[in-house]
Amino acid sequence: MYFFLLNLALLDLGCISTTLPKAMANALWDTRAISYQGCAAQVFFFVFLITAEFYVLTVMSYDRYVAICKPLHYGSLVGSRACAQMAAAAWGSGFLNAVLHTATTFSLPLCQGNAVDQFFCEIPQILKLSCSDAYLREVGVLLFGASFGVGCFVFIVVSYVQIFKAVLRMPSEQGQHKAFSTCLPHLAVVSLFVSTAIFAYLKPPSISSPSLDLVVSFLYSVVPPTVNPLIYSMRNQELKNALIKTVFVHAS
Repeated sequence: MYFFLLNLALLDLGCISTTLPKAMANALWDTRAISYQGCAAQVFFFVFLITAEFYVLTVMSYDRYVAICKPLHYGSLVGSRACAQMAAAAWGSGFLNAVLHTATTFSLPLCQGNAVDQFFCEIPQILKLSCSDAYLREVGVLLFGASFGVGCFVFIVVSYVQIFKAVLRMPSEQGQHKAFSTCLPHLAVVSLFVSTAIFAYLKPPSISSPSLDLVVSFLYSVVPPTVNPLIYSMRNQELKNALIKTVFVHAS
């Protein structure tokens, strides 16, 4: 669990650092400028980190499924080697996905100017600037990626359905409450991320508006990386005790 939490924490930190600092600096200096190379780098790192994070969340749902539903087989199914391989697969898949999207997006000719109407370089906003007959390649790549995302989400939901069935068979109400209080927020955040990300990337242009695009982008790019530490760390008693001890040591 702590190994996957470390990976998730690094990815959350990376996601926030990719978008918010530049947006805050632009707001402070009252500008919206970003270089072409900077925009490409932002797209690459954001897609890389957000994709890897979603895959890590998928792996974590499998880890919890095995721990609760198949505890006697946990050591053989989710050993240290298997954990390292699953984490490497998540990071590697995110990297390949980022290379594919960045290369496809920035190979398109921009015929509608160079002003991205968003607080970071978002692929759907860049596609609005491309020629109408040239962006279909990236749309195909987005649909391909969305199919994988939906598949991972279905896997997460099925895993938690099995977990909830096992939890409901527990004789201890305290154990049921602990499992539900940990699993339900995770499922809620994953659902928020998947629904808003798919809506942001695949919504028809007819229902697009600057305010709606801003809210949807904020919900999938900022909210999940921000609340994940609260869900996975602050609910863990050992981490709470360590944090309290560190605060008191520094205060004294």
